[in-house]
Amino acid sequence: MSPSTIAENGFCVLRAKARGHRDLVTVVGHAATISAGEWITASGEWVNDHTHGQQFKARFMRTSAPTSIDGIEKYLGSGMIRGIGPVYAKKLVRAFGEKVFDTIEAEPERLREVTGIGLVRAKRITDAWAEQKIIREIMVFLHSNGVGTARAVRIYKTYGADAVQVMTENPYRLARDIRGIGFKTADAIAMKLGIEKTAMIRVRAGISYALTEAMDDGHCGLPTTDLVPLAEELLEVAAGPIRTALDLELADGNVVADSLGETDVHLSGKSLSSRAGHRREATRAFPSQVTLGLDRRR
Repeated sequence: MSPSTIAENGFCVLRAKARGHRDLVTVVGHAATISAGEWITASGEWVNDHTHGQQFKARFMRTSAPTSIDGIEKYLGSGMIRGIGPVYAKKLVRAFGEKVFDTIEAEPERLREVTGIGLVRAKRITDAWAEQKIIREIMVFLHSNGVGTARAVRIYKTYGADAVQVMTENPYRLARDIRGIGFKTADAIAMKLGIEKTAMIRVRAGISYALTEAMDDGHCGLPTTDLVPLAEELLEVAAGPIRTALDLELADGNVVADSLGETDVHLSGKSLSSRAGHRREATRAFPSQVTLGLDRRR
């Protein structure tokens, strides 16, 4: 993989200049988008790869726009902003200097002062800049609510510009829609967003979680007399809201019952299909954290 390539799942290998290191360092991690010239804040650990040598394995990675003239020109010329290549990057920096980003965002009409930039190219540049800004804002929102970079990339790839709205309205959708995110992760995010334990969206999601736990223990389904107390224990919620949530889940077809009355409740076909894409979450200890401030280079 070339240093500037990002895989579909957001995985990337970067060559970057790090404080305290004479030579460029190799950083591996996940990012929604990344470009030459950007600053990277990364947390993780140093590892020695048998093939590639010493690398910084980033568990968290946040990018920010460059501030130096050299970094700004590299960033603009990297191809991330449609309509700007190396030639126009140099022209824009020559015209606007360190204020080029402010010009694109606040005074886009001034772009046409640069030779060769007409109405069509100027619009292409401002549209691409707005798109990159949305991505940055989404990643900041996800990071600020406890989502690691790899998961944040998957969330962005799944929901796009709607990621913040989806998470704000119902973060438990993550457990249903995204591989590798289960109820516990979605629940931790929900708590950071201020969702109460007794919120109906949480209790409804908890019904499927309880049935999933039962399936992992070898059960195909559970009678309501067992399901309700199990959900009470897992969710720390009283039986009343759980029974209400179960009725709603049955009505929406997310779970199904064999017959009327106190009988087995199962995950529905669509819920099982979603579950097949997930692995059960496991608790793991992370190594001590190392933080790097990096200047992204080619």
